[in-house]
Amino acid sequence: MNAMINLLRFYIVRTYLVFRYFFHRVTRTGSFGPDQARHITSSPGLSSGQRLQTALFRHHVKQFHESSCSVASVVSVVNVLRERYGCPGPAVTQQAILEKVRTAHWKERMGPDGYKGRRGLPLAVLAAVVRDSLVAYDLPFKRVEMIQGASTQGRVRERQQILGHLKNFQCLDNCLIIAHFDQGTFIKELNIPHISPVGGFDPSTGWVTILDVDPDQKLAYRIPFNRFYKGISTRYAGVFRPFGYDRGGVVAIHLN
Repeated sequence: MNAMINLLRFYIVRTYLVFRYFFHRVTRTGSFGPDQARHITSSPGLSSGQRLQTALFRHHVKQFHESSCSVASVVSVVNVLRERYGCPGPAVTQQAILEKVRTAHWKERMGPDGYKGRRGLPLAVLAAVVRDSLVAYDLPFKRVEMIQGASTQGRVRERQQILGHLKNFQCLDNCLIIAHFDQGTFIKELNIPHISPVGGFDPSTGWVTILDVDPDQKLAYRIPFNRFYKGISTRYAGVFRPFGYDRGGVVAIHLN
């Protein structure tokens, strides 16, 4: 019975998402409107002080199936930090991290039926998985911080927090950021929850670089900060609440 209910939910949600996609396409709104994403056609020129950013481009991987964006994102930052701290051995694979980190039934959530019908990772679960992955691979860090996007109350405070973290990542090289966002707000795709690392930030223009782990996205892309914030603070029109999703946000890994 639960399987039938989940299947029915899936088809209702997908029908709504397809309708919304074509509405934005016809009306030239959403990701079809102003301030569209700009794909990066060549590797950005990075200074020697941007070690984390350079390593993120080097360790970027694509998700291995439609619900595994969290795995590709977390394994990327794990390998970036293993390089930073000089850990021996080959890079960690997506399959290996799922076997090692069992928080929140992460591996089961990647299966075709999910864990108790839940697939993928909501923001709070992602934060827990990131923290436990760093511990599992004995990687030093100061703290893992979750900031959920806000629509009205607290918006100014949280926008400034996230802006500050983006600047620290870009200029001080002392943190990593994983975004949990509505993919259709950023690019011309369905409005579904998605996860990918932030690959850069330009303080002079406010444009944010996304290293999208979706295999259909062959290139990284840049979006204005206002669009970035809108994408991480959406509630996905409430259609994903039955699957455990509320708002998106960011998970920031602060380093020592």
